[in-house]
Amino acid sequence: MTQIFEGATETDNYILVAQLKDVQAAGSLLVHQQKQTLALFYANDQVYAIDNRCPHMGFPLKGSTCKDGIVTCPWHYARFDLASGGTFDSWADDVPCFPVEIRDGEVWVNLAPPDNLHTHHRQRLQDGLEQNISLVIAKSAIALLDMGVNPAEPFLMGLEFGTRYNKAGWSTGLTIHTSMMNLLPYLDAEDKPRALFHGLSAVANDSAGSPPEFVVHPLPNSTVDVATLKSWFRQFIQVRDTEAAQRCLVSALASGANSQQIADMLFCAACDHRYLDVGHTLDFINKALEALDAVGWQAAESTLASLVPGLANADRMEESNSWRYPVDLIAILESASEQLPKALSLGKSRQGTWSKQEELLPILLGEDPQAIADSLLDALQAGCRAEQLASIVTYAAALRVARFHTNNDFGDWNSAHHPFTFANAVHQALRRVPTIELLKGVFDAAMSVYLNRFLNVPPARLPEPKDTTENPEELLQQLPDLLNRQQQVNQTGQLVANYLYSGGSPEKLMAMLGKMMLRENRDFHVIQEIEAAFRQYSLLGKTPAGIHILVAASRYLAAHSPTMRSQGQTYQIAERLHRGDRLFEES
Repeated sequence: MTQIFEGATETDNYILVAQLKDVQAAGSLLVHQQKQTLALFYANDQVYAIDNRCPHMGFPLKGSTCKDGIVTCPWHYARFDLASGGTFDSWADDVPCFPVEIRDGEVWVNLAPPDNLHTHHRQRLQDGLEQNISLVIAKSAIALLDMGVNPAEPFLMGLEFGTRYNKAGWSTGLTIHTSMMNLLPYLDAEDKPRALFHGLSAVANDSAGSPPEFVVHPLPNSTVDVATLKSWFRQFIQVRDTEAAQRCLVSALASGANSQQIADMLFCAACDHRYLDVGHTLDFINKALEALDAVGWQAAESTLASLVPGLANADRMEESNSWRYPVDLIAILESASEQLPKALSLGKSRQGTWSKQEELLPILLGEDPQAIADSLLDALQAGCRAEQLASIVTYAAALRVARFHTNNDFGDWNSAHHPFTFANAVHQALRRVPTIELLKGVFDAAMSVYLNRFLNVPPARLPEPKDTTENPEELLQQLPDLLNRQQQVNQTGQLVANYLYSGGSPEKLMAMLGKMMLRENRDFHVIQEIEAAFRQYSLLGKTPAGIHILVAASRYLAAHSPTMRSQGQTYQIAERLHRGDRLFEES
């Protein structure tokens, strides 16, 4: 039975919703008031009012089994305390309940929202992280941002949780989490909570079932200077001693080392070896530092300590056959490293005058690794700045993706992808701490680009500017349909280029690409690719290089679209529940 009372009178925030005798007779009664659908239950000589939508999936609770003060949803058997709305099944979430008063045989209900919503949604987010419940995480992220909460707050919760409960240390989940935080400025407002949901869910998934990690304490009463701690740290990483390296790092933090000094310790140790874990290790370090920047270096100790296992145990490419044979790339890199101080010294007075990017690029994409190393040294000696050199190598790496031929094996997309995200990480790191050690990473990135030259044989054609009568906005609206179909790599790259060459807004394009990425199931490498491309474009602007980098990212996204989009379905349910939609109720 459903009753609707028109023009209910307010008294102390209470409104008239039903007659007591009707609720008693029915046992449970459905009423609609102020766009709110209530399920009234009569039990233990009392009337209780709860939201009619089960918070799990939105199925109606009216008519549910009610016994001993517990309502059981008939759809997924979630159980709720009638008096408080609290659930006995954490995957279901608490159901909103409302204070009830009986006045002269009438049922009056207070529909005013509770005062503790912020605390409630924070706790539910924590519950979702702890129990890896995607729907709970989605609902909490949506609610918190809708309340005007700074995204850094839930981001910090995910950062603290992911570094606390992850025995293997910083990995893909936390990197996705930070990438999503970095992408927020590029996204439409409606997509920001979705990005946050993806990041938080990735952290929860990585941490599922993991015991807490107990960070080692700093050295007691230490007066050791940062330079010595840095030296010790590099030694311990060299011999893969995780615990000792962690103690050096947290001791440096406790001694007052600033963020640049901490970054220098980590990056130097990472660049003592070649292209660790196909670039992931240095990218993880960069992302961890960006995460700390986003939260004012809160949770610094656990975040920094989480980086050490990956740094100490990473695969080192000097131990890899492909970097030794048939050409000994390690010998070339070691020789170049020895020449770096001289090249930098000679080039110092000439900085700001070098402009031979167009001559350097074909060498970087060429067949001669020795010529690549020599050309990088020559550029530095001629006045090329370290950050400038890193930018050019990153662009060369992006061109491997932009020119990736679809006749290649699908798995080789990642072979093209890894040098780009590694080069981007080195580039961002040099902008933070421009050290000679990090310059070695630029040379490593250049060699990784060289090793993937076969992926551009033959090269896919870069989209050229062409006359078009199409409106840029109409072009942009074609992108979602294009990415709904498989094997639209070249078509997507061409559309993106046409849009930008015809005067389309890069900001709108990046927002659309972000939207298209977020509607797919999470893919670590796709998220890395998009985030790195957006970062590079923000530095290059609407130059041919900037356009090519967005073409590369869009092609990579197209190669990995569409997916099952099951995570999008979870988010959509959460979004509709938050809006108050009646998902499964009759009108």
